[in-house]
Amino acid sequence: MATVTGGPRFALKYDLRAPEFGQASSEDLLAAAVEQCAWADRMGFERVLLMEHHGSEDGYLPAPIVLAGAIAARTQRLGIRFSALITPLYHPLRLAEDLAVLDLLSHGRVEVVLGLGYAVHEAEMFDVPIRGRRATLERTIDVLRQAWTGEPFEYEGRQVQVTPRPAQRGGPPLLIGGSAEGGARRAGRFDMGFYSTIPDRRLWEVYREAMAEAGHADPGPERPRHMRFFHVSHDPEAAWARIAPHALHESASYSTWMARSAAANGNTVSSFFPDQVPASAEPLRADGVYSVLTPDEAVALLAGLADDTLVILHPLMGGMDPDLSWESLELLEHEVLPRLGTPVGAAR
Repeated sequence: MATVTGGPRFALKYDLRAPEFGQASSEDLLAAAVEQCAWADRMGFERVLLMEHHGSEDGYLPAPIVLAGAIAARTQRLGIRFSALITPLYHPLRLAEDLAVLDLLSHGRVEVVLGLGYAVHEAEMFDVPIRGRRATLERTIDVLRQAWTGEPFEYEGRQVQVTPRPAQRGGPPLLIGGSAEGGARRAGRFDMGFYSTIPDRRLWEVYREAMAEAGHADPGPERPRHMRFFHVSHDPEAAWARIAPHALHESASYSTWMARSAAANGNTVSSFFPDQVPASAEPLRADGVYSVLTPDEAVALLAGLADDTLVILHPLMGGMDPDLSWESLELLEHEVLPRLGTPVGAAR
């Protein structure tokens, strides 16, 4: 089993888009994600990150808690982090119950990043006021913390009780996710973890300042992350030809959602992705947002990262063919990690 000390740590993430032009159905991608999590568990990966969006034509994962239950049943050690749950779309009591049961099923391996959401079409779909989300998120934090004590408490003028208690004392760790200073400050004010959805170190410093201002303990420097997509192949050009349509689709989708959000809120949404979607995927590859590397290049990339960097792999990005994604994971296992001095466990 891989044990990483002083080198990179590894995680998987999934959103399970299944665009019509892809070769894989949502059923195929769900099955592959669970199988890949079982592989990552054997390999000693740190966690899996599960995304959430609704009403997307490409089938973007709308029910991450359901998928997490399947992953929990197939794994023993892999952490399960929601990154992020779109908090205003959930009834807080039902959310508390579902997460408590999942925490028990996984024997305490759940972490929850709570997000406001930004996609306008989702707020419209669930009839959630786009401008009332912050108050809803803060109320949900309070409800979850009370609910996971297992004791009766007052909710909207009546006494309620959420059972069973989660496996973790006080419930799964809660973090606030976001790409703006408001989220970082909110996390500090509530004495919660903060998960930046973009690679902006400034946000972590804002979070540390907010923690100090609220009289909470300093969380220390942010642990580094490598969030850009990369795929390992012996023939990068052939692999890129298959990956490029998925990269362009993912980039275009996020950019469109974020542009609509910015228009609705009268502000600018920071993004990994370009404001203007390119006509082809080549600029995305040139910018390094999406990379296809030989095993030698992957070794050089990983060896050059700061110690303790969390490397987040997105093997089924944009609805990629699961067989293609497995080729990359198996090269990582057999031809990349061993050269980093990282022992690996049983293969798929």
